Amino acid sequence: MRAAKIFVKEAAGHGFLEDINQVRVDLYGSLALTGVGHGTPGAVLMGLEGESPELIDAKRIPSRVEAIKSTSVLNLGGKSKITFEYEKHMKFHMAEVLPQHPNGMRITCFDKEGDLIATNEFFSVGGGFVVNDLMRVPPKFLKAPPKPTTVKPVVDAPSAAGSAHSDSKIENVFQMSTKDDHLTTMLPFWDAQSLLEVCERESLTIAEVVFRNELQWREADEVKRRTLSIWNVMDQSIANGVSSQEEFLPGKLRVKRRAPAMYRKLMKGYAEYAGMNLVPKSQKTITASGGTQLGSTGRTKKSELKLAYNNLVHIPKEMKKHLPALDWISMYALAVNEENAAGGKVAAIGMLYKRGASISAAEMGCQGEVGVACSMAAAAFTAVMGGSVLQVENAAEIGMEHNLGLTCDPPEGLVVIPCIERNALAAVKAITAAQLALNGDGTHRVHLDQVISTMRQTGLDMMSKYKETSQGGLAVNVPVC
Repeated sequence: MRAAKIFVKEAAGHGFLEDINQVRVDLYGSLALTGVGHGTPGAVLMGLEGESPELIDAKRIPSRVEAIKSTSVLNLGGKSKITFEYEKHMKFHMAEVLPQHPNGMRITCFDKEGDLIATNEFFSVGGGFVVNDLMRVPPKFLKAPPKPTTVKPVVDAPSAAGSAHSDSKIENVFQMSTKDDHLTTMLPFWDAQSLLEVCERESLTIAEVVFRNELQWREADEVKRRTLSIWNVMDQSIANGVSSQEEFLPGKLRVKRRAPAMYRKLMKGYAEYAGMNLVPKSQKTITASGGTQLGSTGRTKKSELKLAYNNLVHIPKEMKKHLPALDWISMYALAVNEENAAGGKVAAIGMLYKRGASISAAEMGCQGEVGVACSMAAAAFTAVMGGSVLQVENAAEIGMEHNLGLTCDPPEGLVVIPCIERNALAAVKAITAAQLALNGDGTHRVHLDQVISTMRQTGLDMMSKYKETSQGGLAVNVPVC
C-alpha cells in the first residue's frame, strides 16, 4: 500500500497523474508467491487509490477490492477513474526475482495511446519499510524540471510487458542518497556494542538515545504522536481480535478463531466479580498527554474494562488462581495476530537487526520476523521493568538466540499457519527471556552482535523455499481443502 501510494504521489507531483489511462502492477519473487495470502494485491490497489496503512479502514478493504475486480474501475489517487482489469493488470511472476531484493514490485503506467509514462520498482524490506528506485519518466511527460532524488529521465522506455531484468545496469537502490543524507544522528551507533558504549558515555537508556536521535528529524511532539499512533493501531487490533464474531479466519485453511473464546473464558467470573462490562471499548485511544480518549459511544462507567495496556487491571487475590498470567499473554498475542491475519518493536534493537541482518522473512526466514519481534519485545519488557542497559541487551540476545533457524513456510501464503501460534509462543518466550535477564546482572557469554551475525549467516544459508515462498515445510505438508 505504501509503495503504491508513493508512486501515485510522485505522479501527481510531476504533473502527469491525469494523463494516466492504465496501470500495471508486476509482483516478483516472494511477493508473487505469497502475495494473495498476505493481502498484497488488495493493499496495492488501495495504495493506488491513495490510501495509507495508518488511516485506512481495514474492514472495508475486502469489499473495495471486490468492487474493483467486478467493475474493472480503479479510482487512481482518489481523483481519476481508470480501467483496471485485475487479471490483465495485476501480474504474478512467481519464477522471477528482481536482483535487488526477493520482495520486489514494479508499477508502470501508460497513457490512452498505450505509451509508457512512468515506471518504478519498489522493495518491501520488512517492518513496513519500503525502498524504491528513481521513477523512470520519458522527457515528454515531464511537466516540471526533474528532481534528481525522485526522477530519472529515460529515452528508451521499457515495454509494457515488463521484465525482471530490463535495465542493462543494475543499480543498488539501497545505497542511493536521499534528501535527508545531510542530517546526522546526534548519538550515532552501528551495532550493539557501540550502542552500549553510547549509553554508558552519556548516562542514557537505550530509549533516550533513540529519542534524541529522532529529534534530528522531527519535533518531540511529532515523535510522540507517531509512536502513539502505532500503539493505538496495535491496541485496536487486539480489541478487534477478542471481540470478533466470526468463527473462522479467512482462507481455504478454515482455521477457527480462538482469541474471542479465550477472552470470554478468562473474563468469566472475574468480570462479574468486579462488575465490569465484557465488551472491549475498542473506540478508546491513547493521547500524547498519556490520557485516554473515547469515540462516539459516550461515557463509560468507571468499572468497565477498557482493553488498552495503559489501563492496569488489578486482579483480586482470590481471583488470581483463575487467571494465569501466561494465559493472558497468549490471549492478547492470539488476538492481535488473528486480527492481522484477517486483515492483513524497542526501536534501537530493530535498527540493529536491519543494519546487521534483515527483518524480512523473504531474506532471513521467520527468524527475521517473529525472531526479531521476540528479541525486541524481550528488550522492551526488560526496559519497562527497570532493567539496566546491559540487561536489556541480554534479553534481546536471548530472544533471538532461541529463534535462530526459524523458517517461514505458511500454507497458501496465508498469515495463519504457523504464524498465529508462533507469535503467541514468541510473546511468552519474550517474557521468559526478560525474566532471565532481569535475574542476572547483565553479564553473559553470548552477545547480541554475535547472534545478529549468526542470524544473517543462517538466513543466507537457508534454502529459498523456506523463506516466505510457500514452497517447502508446512506449506507442502499441510493439506489445503
